[in-house]
Amino acid sequence: MAMLSFESKYRVRGGTLVGGDLFDFWVGPFYVGFFGVTTLFFALTGTLLIIWGAAMGEGLNGQSWNLWQISIAPPDLSVGLGLAPLDQGGLWQVITVCAAGAFISWMLRQVEISRKLGMGLHVPFAYGVAVSAYLTLVVVRPILLGAWGHGFPYGILSHLDWVSNVGYQYLHFHYNPAHMIAITFFFACCLALAMHGSLILSVTNPKKGEPVKTSEHENAFFRDTLGYSIGAIGIHRLGLWLALLAVIFSNVCILLSGPFWTKGWPEWWSWWLNLPIWS
Repeated sequence: MAMLSFESKYRVRGGTLVGGDLFDFWVGPFYVGFFGVTTLFFALTGTLLIIWGAAMGEGLNGQSWNLWQISIAPPDLSVGLGLAPLDQGGLWQVITVCAAGAFISWMLRQVEISRKLGMGLHVPFAYGVAVSAYLTLVVVRPILLGAWGHGFPYGILSHLDWVSNVGYQYLHFHYNPAHMIAITFFFACCLALAMHGSLILSVTNPKKGEPVKTSEHENAFFRDTLGYSIGAIGIHRLGLWLALLAVIFSNVCILLSGPFWTKGWPEWWSWWLNLPIWS
């Protein structure tokens, strides 16, 4: 019942970006909106195209109905940034448009919901950073390299092979400085939120006979162990920015590889060995 009373506060007209009242309604607990319709259209179309590509069998890179083997490959590098026939990478291009349309539509739908709730746009912004990772890999980097063929294939094992091949292409990807920073943020995010989650579990699950602890106990614990407590709101903000920075530096990591650095990444560190202090 509490949820129903809450819904009455945001199930109001307005806040839409496009379409006005046309799709400003709910289906059960789900808000539709113009961008909800476009999300459904692009997601359904892209999924059906992947199924159709798999159904083409030998006509599309020898695929089968094995879920692990299905792969929709991008056009050959010789195609450049042009349009390719459907059975030679064109299908990948159309699916990419559908995926980008679905992801961006979902983000804009989140904007509309945020406007209805009268809250900030940090949720669609955070989701937009995740969308930027996809667009960086299949749109921005291929454009910078001059060919759609540099995008990753749509498949489980083929995608993993692509990741492995790109890593070996630059000898040792872990030497990419932006990769190092991104991984550091990933691990820091896991550590910070694991510490936060374990603390919440400990204060809400006391020993038998003991009362549930309060936020003051949480703050006291971290002040005693770390010397500082970031607070209940602060830890969520910290976790958010650690996660976003991990993705942002992942984008930088892959954008540097190819468009701006073509050699092996271990070689990049030669500047360190050539510093005058060593001689």
